[in-house]
Amino acid sequence: MSEGLGGARATPRGLITALALAWRAGWHLMLGYGLLALVEAAVPVAVAWLTKLVLDVITDHPTGQTPLLVAGAGLAAAGVAATALPHASGYLRQELERRVGLLAQDRIFAATERFAGLSRFENPEFLDRLSLAHQSGGAAPSMVVCGALAIGRALITVTGFLVALLAVTPWLAGVAVLGAVPAIFAELRLSRQRAAMMWRVGPVERREMFFRQLLTSVQAAKELRLFGIGRHFRSRMAAERHAANAERRRMDLRELVTQSGLGVVAAGVAAAGLLWALFAAQSGQISPGDVALVIAAVAGVQSAVAGLVSEVTQVHQQLLLFDHHLMVTGSEPDLPVPAAPLDAGPLRRGIEFRGVWFRYSPDHPWALRDVTFTIPYGRSVALVGRNGAGKSTLVKLLCRFYDPDRGAVLWDGVDVRDMDPAELRRRIGVVFQDYMEYDLTAVENIGLGDLEALRDLKAQGERERIEAAARRAGVHETVARLPRGYDTMLTRMFFGAAEAENPDNEAGVVLSGGQWQRLALARALLRDRCDLLILDEPSSGLDAEAEHRIHVALRDHRAGRTSLLISHRLAAVRDADILLVLDEGRVVEQGSHDELIATDGVYARLFGLQAEGYLPGQLSDAASS
Repeated sequence: MSEGLGGARATPRGLITALALAWRAGWHLMLGYGLLALVEAAVPVAVAWLTKLVLDVITDHPTGQTPLLVAGAGLAAAGVAATALPHASGYLRQELERRVGLLAQDRIFAATERFAGLSRFENPEFLDRLSLAHQSGGAAPSMVVCGALAIGRALITVTGFLVALLAVTPWLAGVAVLGAVPAIFAELRLSRQRAAMMWRVGPVERREMFFRQLLTSVQAAKELRLFGIGRHFRSRMAAERHAANAERRRMDLRELVTQSGLGVVAAGVAAAGLLWALFAAQSGQISPGDVALVIAAVAGVQSAVAGLVSEVTQVHQQLLLFDHHLMVTGSEPDLPVPAAPLDAGPLRRGIEFRGVWFRYSPDHPWALRDVTFTIPYGRSVALVGRNGAGKSTLVKLLCRFYDPDRGAVLWDGVDVRDMDPAELRRRIGVVFQDYMEYDLTAVENIGLGDLEALRDLKAQGERERIEAAARRAGVHETVARLPRGYDTMLTRMFFGAAEAENPDNEAGVVLSGGQWQRLALARALLRDRCDLLILDEPSSGLDAEAEHRIHVALRDHRAGRTSLLISHRLAAVRDADILLVLDEGRVVEQGSHDELIATDGVYARLFGLQAEGYLPGQLSDAASS
C-alpha cells in the first residue's frame, strides 16, 4: 500500500478501464479526437519545413514563382489548420468529458447501492475515498484518453522535429532527447506527490464542507443565531481552509522550484542551438532556411517534450486518483448476499431473535447481548428501555443493515442472511426515529414509500392510496391546505418543475417538525401490503392531542398485523400484546403491561416514574419547587 495515497496506484488495469469507460461513453468522439490529434501533431512540423523551403526558394531562386506559391499555399493551409483544429478538438474533448462524467457518476452510485448495510457509510476512510472517486471518476477517464492521444501527438511532433534536426545537426538532436529524460522523472515524482497531497487534504476539505453547509443550513440557522455560534464555526471552517491551503502551497512551491530548474535547462539547450545555427550559417555550413528550421525544431522539440512530460504526468496523476474510483466500484458488498437466496414467502409464523450478540466494531462495547425473543405473526410487540439499551440497534439488525456477530435473526424460521436483503426490506414498513425530510413535493415525500404508487400517480387508485396513508397518519388536511396541495414543494432551497416554469410562483413551504414526522409515518403506512410494520418513536414530535389521535389510528391499523413498536412514552405502547424491556443490551423482562406491572421490575419502575408527572400531588410539588 502506498503511504499517503490510501493504497492508490497507477496500474495498467486502471488505464485499460479508463479507456474502456471512455470508449463506451463515446467511441466516435474518441476516434474523431484521435484523428484531429494526429493532424494537429503534423501541423507544426509542416510549418517548420515549409518555412525552410520558402526561405531557401527566396535565397536560391529569387525569380522562381511556382515553388514559392506552392510553399506559401502550404503555409496558409497549415495556418488555417492550426487555427481551426484546436477548437474542433476542444469541442470533442468537452463532449467526451460530459459523457464520461455521467457514466462514471452512475457507476459510482450503482456501486454504493450494492452496499446492503450501513458500515461503509460510517467509515471516514471510505467516505474520503468515495469523495475522491466522485471527483476523479468523471474527469479521469476522459483526461486519460485525451492525455494518451496528446502523448501520441507529442511523440509525432517530437519525431518530426528530431528528423529535421538530424538532417541538419545530429548532436543537437541528441542533446534535446537527453534533456527530456530528467524532466520526465521529475514531473512523474511531482504528480505522485500531488496525488498524495489530495488524499491528505480530503478529510480536511470534507470538514470544511461540513462547516460551510452548517453555516447555510436552514435547520441550523436558529441555533447559530440564538447561541451566537456562527463566528465560532466560521473560524473553524477558515482553519480547515488554511490547513488545506498550506498543503497545496507546499506542493505548488515544490512544482515551482522543480519546473523553474527544468526551464533553465531547456533555455540553455535552446540558446546553444541558436548560437550554433547562427555561427554555422555565417560560415556557410547551413542555409538561411536551415537556420529557421533549427530554431523552429529546437523550440518545437522543447515545446512538444514539455507537452509530452505534462501529459504523461497528468495521465499518471489521473490514474492514481482513478484508482480510488476503481476501489469504490470494485468493492465487495459489505454484507454477504447469497447467490441463490431463499424465499421464505409471506410471513406466517413470526420473527425470532435467537441468541443475538452484536457490536459495531471490535473496539465498541456490545450493543446487544444474547438477545432472544419472538415477534409472533399478527401480534404487536413493543420495545422499551432507557436510551442506549439497544432498541434502535435491534431494528437495524431486523432490517439487515448489519449482521449479528453471534446468533441469528429468523423470518419464519429462515435466517435473514439467507434471504435477498432487497426482498426482505420490501416486506417491511418502517418509521425511523431519525426520519428523512426530502426536499421534494408532498406527494413524493409520501410516495417514496412505494415507488410503484409514485411512478403511476395517474393510475386509478394510486393517488387515493397516497391520500389514504396521509389520512391514517393525520396529515391529509395539512397537505390539502398547502398552496398546491399534494404537489407543493416542501422546501425553499429550489423550485420544483411547476414553479420553475412560472417565475411569479413563490418558493415552497416549510413544515413543522411534527408535520414532517407525520409525513414520514404516511410514507411507512403506504406500504400497507408489507408483512411487518416497525414504528420507532412515531409520535415523539407531536403534541398530546395529535399523539393520541395517531395512536388510536395506528391501533386500528395494526389490528391483525405484525408490528414492532418502540417508544419512550410507555403509555403509548402499553396496549401492545407483548412488551420487551431492554437494559444494557439484554432482554430483562417480557410480558403484557399488567404482567410487568405486577412483576414490579424495570418496566414498573419506568412506568411509575412517567406516571408520577401526571399525578396532582406531584404536579403541585413540582410547581412549588
